[in-house]
Amino acid sequence: MITAKMVKELRDVTGAGMLDCKKALEANDGNMETAIDWLREKGISKAAKKSERIAAEGLASVLIKDNKAVIVEMNSETDFVAKNDEFKELVNTILEEIINNDVKTNEDVLSIEVNGETINDLIVNKTAKIGEKLSFRRFTKVVKEDNEVFGSYIHMGGKIAVLTVLEGDNEEVAKDVAMHTAAMRPSYIRKADVPTEEIEKERTVLKEQAINEGKPAEIAEKMVEGRIQKYYKEICLEEQPFVKDSDITVGTFVKNNNSQIREMIRYEVGEGMTKREENFADEVAKQMENK
Repeated sequence: MITAKMVKELRDVTGAGMLDCKKALEANDGNMETAIDWLREKGISKAAKKSERIAAEGLASVLIKDNKAVIVEMNSETDFVAKNDEFKELVNTILEEIINNDVKTNEDVLSIEVNGETINDLIVNKTAKIGEKLSFRRFTKVVKEDNEVFGSYIHMGGKIAVLTVLEGDNEEVAKDVAMHTAAMRPSYIRKADVPTEEIEKERTVLKEQAINEGKPAEIAEKMVEGRIQKYYKEICLEEQPFVKDSDITVGTFVKNNNSQIREMIRYEVGEGMTKREENFADEVAKQMENK
């Protein structure tokens, strides 16, 4: 019988994931030594050694099929690998499997079986083959109604991906909204979506700024309200001037086309992550030193 203690012990020794360790022990009747060799043979231990390295490059992509759509971000250590056909193929496989399976979490995705291997196995094997850390970061799966349309836009070859859902029947409008979203980085769709605490925090900061500028309290209050409206234009999709016609807002553009924005998801590769400090020249120099 394979116990949790045995799995933990193998994980501590190899650095491999819990599922991989459990599978290794099951395949080797609980023998720790042969399980270690099994992991090494499959390249899993080698991949585990890369687990502490930074993977903040990669690809963001979208797949739409009938009334379902998926947007994902898959990371690599370098932009060079992100352009690799094998990496792109892996991303496309993950998109297909997500859209065809009922998944809610990253763990669900990593557990999907493809031709006898899990998605996690595929990533580990590609990590060992390609030679740098690869990681599945996030996904959003959306199901639309028949009276809705999807819009998508991929920018800079997959550095930014956007998926939108609009009520209405105009796919071009949905795509235009996705393109705008890629360029202008809204955080919310409309004013009502912004958390009250975020606005109150911004209001406090803006009031302090006005007072520090020497404005009387009552003037400062009026200035704050004006600046809050400007803040909404920065963070809310519907309030932003439309990139194709700055005389109107995105909200007006959508309304004029008998549509309404239901959902907007924007993934920018590596956002919020620590980037690698090394440049390509340094990396090549290091490799030359090690030869």
